[in-house]
Amino acid sequence: MTPIPASARPRQVDGLVNLSLAEVEALTRQVLVHHQLAPTHSDALTDIIVAAERDECASHGVYRLAGLVRTMNSGKVNLSATPHVRTDETSIVRVDADGGFSPLAFNMGAPELAKKAHRHGIAAMAINRCVHFTALWPEVEALADQGIVSLAMTPSHSWVAPAGGKRPLFGTNPFAFGWPRLHGNPYVFDFATSMVARGEVELHRQNGKPIPPGWALDPDGNPTTDASLAMAGALLTFGGHKGSALSTMIELLAGPLIGDLTSAESADFDGGAKAAPYHGELIIALSPDVFLGEAKSEYLQRAETLLADIVSQGARLPSQRRFEARERTVSDGVWLTRIQYDIIKTLI
Repeated sequence: MTPIPASARPRQVDGLVNLSLAEVEALTRQVLVHHQLAPTHSDALTDIIVAAERDECASHGVYRLAGLVRTMNSGKVNLSATPHVRTDETSIVRVDADGGFSPLAFNMGAPELAKKAHRHGIAAMAINRCVHFTALWPEVEALADQGIVSLAMTPSHSWVAPAGGKRPLFGTNPFAFGWPRLHGNPYVFDFATSMVARGEVELHRQNGKPIPPGWALDPDGNPTTDASLAMAGALLTFGGHKGSALSTMIELLAGPLIGDLTSAESADFDGGAKAAPYHGELIIALSPDVFLGEAKSEYLQRAETLLADIVSQGARLPSQRRFEARERTVSDGVWLTRIQYDIIKTLI
């Protein structure tokens, strides 16, 4: 295994460690390969983690490596999985992830999904038997780059209480949407239907910081600002009953509808191993070319007017911060806490 060269040693300032994106890539791949993950999966996961750090999405970046290693050592993931893409005359693409991590399965199925969307106007891809740990925005952004409007959703482990409840039942159940624009970066949003991604709570715990009120319940079902108690208890849905309903929708669409597990069933499959969730994912793709035909330019321009009106009021478009970070980190690198960096080094 090739170590990170001495010339690429990280800078340290006030408990922080600075790494270039190339160093993040080398460190991530080194950890994954060290733990016997197949090269195709190591490459796919490295791309996702580097993209998260590039866009300053710390909760989905190298922070995830410790959980990935725990998952790889748990026996709950197929380290050499070979995803199988199946298509027929319908507009549905089915990808059997073979018990492996989801990014490679998405990469293999996405070209066929885009092809079917451009042919039929609307298509869907069901990824089954996958181990999922990533954000969804890289997927909808990749489809937007091909002129495809898309939605993606997935359950997780049962970490979230329904509105009015006190015990975990839902996953954090992220939902993402991508819209290709006439110029520049696409319109993209990606959010958990919980108040916050579970990784954000864990980062607070690692850094000894309280979480804001309204994020979580302790194991007895009482509101808490203690990150450790929150990790042992339950997160809350955003927007009360509205987030709870959306989370239920995602459980149904990306679970029973595609023949896969709910978040509670994923947690049962885990059996206390604390591995990444094992379940399915649903991606829906829509082609403006087919929906609009010759009117495409007119209506996409109307979309641009809408988005411009949002910005003109001083509001920020979703992912704007990510795109700004993307420009900055290419030259400035990324900053990890010393705690986080030391944890990663123990994984090699």
